[in-house]
Amino acid sequence: MAGELDPNADLFGGADEQDPEEAHIERTFGRNPNRTSLMSDLFSKEMMETVMSDPDLPDEAKPQLIFKMTANSVMDIIMESLDADMREEVAAALDGYLGVCIVNKKFEVDMFGELSKALATVDQNDGESDEDYQKRLGDMEEAWWSIPQPKLNGRNPSDAITEEVRRYGLD
Repeated sequence: MAGELDPNADLFGGADEQDPEEAHIERTFGRNPNRTSLMSDLFSKEMMETVMSDPDLPDEAKPQLIFKMTANSVMDIIMESLDADMREEVAAALDGYLGVCIVNKKFEVDMFGELSKALATVDQNDGESDEDYQKRLGDMEEAWWSIPQPKLNGRNPSDAITEEVRRYGLD
């Protein structure tokens, strides 16, 4: 029974109240190892057997094919689990995030880190309300994506992301 969850563990109020933000992080990211185990049980064995036993596939191509099939399956599951009207928005967000990741890898940079460093240099003006300061920071953040960056060979982050995702047909 090691590693198994007791469905009755919290029946009589045994669980401590958790901070809502921590609970959110736990539900969204913290349970990913559990989801991974479930998906492994769902399709890993059959996928591995199919790919590994295919004599027409070169052995060196099999790991890459397994990775691509797994990633595609996970993305299909995620999209199928969403309301139809949310799928395009989530796909666009995923494409944008993947674009940032590929630009970070290509240019050996952390664009979110660079953005944070740039915003950290902005101080609240005397007499400026917190609301006005937050709005100014938001405007500066929006503008930052269009400012040429030395670490991107003088290209702005938005264009660099667009160029990279276009290479994968995600524009």
